Amino acid sequence: MPDNVLVALDGSLLVERALTYALETLPDAALTTIFVINPIDSVIDVEAAGLPVAEDWYDTAQERVTEIHTTAMDLAAEHEIVLDTVTEVGKPARGILDYAADNGIDQIVMGSHGRSGLDRTFLGSVAETVTRRAQIPVTILR
Repeated sequence: MPDNVLVALDGSLLVERALTYALETLPDAALTTIFVINPIDSVIDVEAAGLPVAEDWYDTAQERVTEIHTTAMDLAAEHEIVLDTVTEVGKPARGILDYAADNGIDQIVMGSHGRSGLDRTFLGSVAETVTRRAQIPVTILR
């Protein structure tokens, strides 16, 4: 059984399922959740709503991350488990892999994809990239 498990978050229902899986299947492991804020989202904001919205993209992303980590900690508390939470900025797959390599993570748990439309493609590719490049076991939930 792994000692240190990293659960990648994106706020989707699949990720909540992944966290629940980790909490129930690996209750003795030290669990850390990670959310990687992707700067490309600011470009999407410019395309969708114009420059004024994009100027606040990081603050908006940070607020969303705080909500996601709080939800994760509440779910863990229901299982009487304390989570460590981490927020990184960069490409999601690289952020997940780098954190795992730098922090003695034994296993990564994540959803297969998080959203619909164009975002689904990006997040699906995150799961694929992490799975292909990880030097440790990766559990993907659908």
